[in-house]
Amino acid sequence: MTTTPSPQVPLPVSHQVPQQAPRKTPRKAALASFLGSTLEYYDFFIYGTAAALVFPHLFFPSADPAIGLIGAFATFGVAYVARPVGGLVMGHFGDKLGRKKILLLTLGIMGLASLGIGFLPTYEQLGVWAPILLVAGRLAQGFSAGAESAGASTLTLEHSPEGRRGFFTSFVMTGYASGMVLATLVFIPVTSLPREAMMSWGWRIPFWLSIVVLAIAYWVRTHLDETPVFEEAQERRQVAPMPIKEVLRFQAADVLRVAGMSIMSVMQTIFTVFGLAYATSGAGFDRASILTVNAVAIGLSMFAMPLAARLSDQIGRRPLLLTAAIGCSVTIFLYFLALSSGSIVLVFLAAFLNMTVLYSGFNGIWPAFFAEQFAAPVRYSGMALGNQFGLVLAGFGPMIAGMLLAPGAWGWVPVAVFGAVCMLIAAGSAFWSRETATTPIGELGGPYLAGIARRRQAEAAGQTPLRQPSVDVR
Repeated sequence: MTTTPSPQVPLPVSHQVPQQAPRKTPRKAALASFLGSTLEYYDFFIYGTAAALVFPHLFFPSADPAIGLIGAFATFGVAYVARPVGGLVMGHFGDKLGRKKILLLTLGIMGLASLGIGFLPTYEQLGVWAPILLVAGRLAQGFSAGAESAGASTLTLEHSPEGRRGFFTSFVMTGYASGMVLATLVFIPVTSLPREAMMSWGWRIPFWLSIVVLAIAYWVRTHLDETPVFEEAQERRQVAPMPIKEVLRFQAADVLRVAGMSIMSVMQTIFTVFGLAYATSGAGFDRASILTVNAVAIGLSMFAMPLAARLSDQIGRRPLLLTAAIGCSVTIFLYFLALSSGSIVLVFLAAFLNMTVLYSGFNGIWPAFFAEQFAAPVRYSGMALGNQFGLVLAGFGPMIAGMLLAPGAWGWVPVAVFGAVCMLIAAGSAFWSRETATTPIGELGGPYLAGIARRRQAEAAGQTPLRQPSVDVR
């Protein structure tokens, strides 16, 4: 007697062989983010240095040096207009297609744009098209940078173990200090060249060398795995169809708070760009001395930022952010006082206190804290949107400072007041943000998760047409 085989019944879920969980690689992710940020901020600092020292003469010649300087600072700022666009576009695809793919694309755009700026003809050679092409290159840099920091922070955070997210994600901004040191080491010998050599070909060398950082960072990122959080979201079909729409619907307040905290970056651009121009043209310091002070002060923050981030893993992010914001609002006055004194020792001490000690308390923590405000399906988009809109003011900080600068020995006071006000806005935004240091990664972005849960309950109860949910909050 023959019997037909009965169909195989799948084992209960509890008896199925579990799939291997996606592997976290926090050290590799931190290295990839460090190198990407090194390229971003290397390009940031060589452009800012060139805008302060070279571009006013080569691309914006004017009988009034102040007008040329403001024009050069304006091109520095236009990148920050492009950054929110880059954040919107790349954030959308980063949440849809994955963090790694988009970060490889943004890296290429940044490196090639910087290389292209190094080959630009000057105003004397091409006329008005020279500054137009310079602005185009700067816009490409801004578009790329708008996605880089949010993507790198998201990627590293999602690879990090619980209780150490702040520490590993701080290496995103350790790359900021590394990029500053590299840019300064390249520019110091350039500024020591005879003026004719520096203005003709010397200033181009730092831009050409960006291709070396690009090649190393690109190689490391190609060997990095996608984040476990995103892979799990894909497997469970939790990827949001329209991340920007979803984050604005459920977490618009968090986007605004991140934008408010991001205004603190005005301190960085005033110090590194406007401060350099003021020190060399208004306070009488030679270029190499100020570049060296800046490089040492910010270079030392490579050690201060991971320490601050590790401390934030233990005591929370908000106390350190508030301390940094309030402290910087005071020490910016000390920095300009030191510049007015003519003493390079006092300038270094003020720079060390302002940048190395206090600003590191912000710079080492915000990559984790901003990303932690948002749920995984909208994390890249939400952080990029808030962060980059807040940075628009930082981008135009040097230009605003140049317009606020008054004649006389105390003409810097309005500039310091402007910086202090920005710090207080950032402090208020941090105070009203959620503390996230001890929140499990699956519970981050509470307003979004709660909103999606309510929507699913309403759909299940027939209150709205049933449709495929964008997020599964099981």
